[in-house]
Amino acid sequence: MPEQRARTYHRNRVANTFSEEIGAMLEGELSDPRIAPSYVTDVVLAPGGKSARIFVAVHGTEQEEASTLEGLLAARAYIRSQLRDRMGVRHVPELTFAIDRSEKMTGRMDELLGRMRKRDKKRTAAEPEPTPVSTTPISKP
Repeated sequence: MPEQRARTYHRNRVANTFSEEIGAMLEGELSDPRIAPSYVTDVVLAPGGKSARIFVAVHGTEQEEASTLEGLLAARAYIRSQLRDRMGVRHVPELTFAIDRSEKMTGRMDELLGRMRKRDKKRTAAEPEPTPVSTTPISKP
């Protein structure tokens, strides 16, 4: 049986609220020095509402991404309590954080595609044009 439209709408609203509130916390409320400048890219809420996965993009190196993930995991209980207070709900799902590298991958893919186009353009410019073969029959005397 398909899921009810209202339930899906509610889940999307909760995910948007999580994204906004956690994003605000990342901008300055979390004082952990391990957390590098970052922002929330996506929130995936489980169908039952018992857990949520928050994808965070970090501006920095892979080492900064790892330390940010450690800091967020350490602050998980604080973030849940703040969400509970701000949203005025009884239950806040279990939070799991993950680093979102999709933007870096997209940039890398664009760079590689650009290189391929450039290489193909050079290759076609370097190849000599084939001479057309005449199709008229040659008569022998």
